[in-house]
Amino acid sequence: MMTPINRRSLLKTGLAGAPLISVGAGSFPLFLQSTANAAKWDTKGEKILVVIQLLGGNDGLNTVVPHKIDGYSRGRRSLRLGASTLIKLSDEIGLHASLKPLEKSLNDGRLSVIQGVGYPNPDRSHFRSMDIWESARLDPNELQTGWLGRAMDVSLESSSKSRISGVHIGSRNLPLALRARRTDVPSLERLDQLQLKGDNSLTRMAAEVDKMRLVETNSKASAKPEMMPENSDNPLLGFVARTTATAVASSKKLADLDTKPGTVKYPATALGSRLELVSRMIKSGLDTRVFYTGLDGFDTHANQINVHAGLLDQLAVSLAAFESDMSEASQSDRVCVLVFSEFGRRLAENASMGTDHGAAAPVILTGPMAKKGLVGKHPSMDPKDLNDGDVMYHTDFRRIYADILTNHLGLDPVSILGTGFEPMGLIKKA
Repeated sequence: MMTPINRRSLLKTGLAGAPLISVGAGSFPLFLQSTANAAKWDTKGEKILVVIQLLGGNDGLNTVVPHKIDGYSRGRRSLRLGASTLIKLSDEIGLHASLKPLEKSLNDGRLSVIQGVGYPNPDRSHFRSMDIWESARLDPNELQTGWLGRAMDVSLESSSKSRISGVHIGSRNLPLALRARRTDVPSLERLDQLQLKGDNSLTRMAAEVDKMRLVETNSKASAKPEMMPENSDNPLLGFVARTTATAVASSKKLADLDTKPGTVKYPATALGSRLELVSRMIKSGLDTRVFYTGLDGFDTHANQINVHAGLLDQLAVSLAAFESDMSEASQSDRVCVLVFSEFGRRLAENASMGTDHGAAAPVILTGPMAKKGLVGKHPSMDPKDLNDGDVMYHTDFRRIYADILTNHLGLDPVSILGTGFEPMGLIKKA
């Protein structure tokens, strides 16, 4: 005999255990609902943003290398990189040799390097600086939402704009950048986490919930409250019913999506696997427009040379494969990739053959760029121009966000970032 299902049993044994995914309340079903409706959306012209966050504080001075600018060699006697090893950006500046896989994007006019990016009164704490970059707020009391979460909420409120949904792919908790008030965003590591197990437990639960709702409705209609199901909770029951029904229908839709890998070979690394998943989801026609992932390990206080080179190689090979994949699928004009870190590192190397927490650093963009190659002047490395050993920023990171919001996602940046952050004209207008 089937055990009766009530509110507690649904939460304990059913819905909570079905999807193997980290979510906020309702985010898994909402994401799946967008998946189930993907065929109803005209996604061909919608722009897509992919964010790669370099966690730990990437050494910008050994990524975009000012090899001929006075001060670099003086501060980097052991860690300095010679011009002959670099990918030339200008007579004075080159990219780290490990970024060579991105040279095609550079030559094709699809890569921009924005120099001297930061924010006022920089904080050298990983967590505080990540909060600032992810929320686009300097006030520590304003961390309820992230800049992309607010963008998703704004898109819901504007009837003239397409809805923007997002997904986080990675092992960390949902980044603050994606936290919203009205939009829930799932966090996953593998595609199979979007699919439900093959048993019929959810189907059975959906039927039981329907029965419970019918009893409740009939009880209200006949004004006999004693007939209400024990432990009934109307809002929760409605939520469970909607969630269960959506999950059942949407898991079937996911099974029909074309998620087979393409011909492009991705590296067998964490970032390579994540970008391959992003590619497969884009090519499947999902209406998800923001994909957020990261690469950890950039806190290079010691023995930096080889570690940093390996991390940049993973970034470059993975991103180059993704760029090639999008080109093969005729999706390149839709996709912009933002690569950033919470801060750069100090000009002077430390005694452990590494670098310590710094401030301003370069940001990399790939996609349909209006400004290509180097953007902005490299910060001065003259001792009188340093801030406690750090190069000074001249471009607020929120201006880059404003450019992405305005020219790529088609949103008003003021309602998301506030005033004072003019778009930089980096990206071709959508």
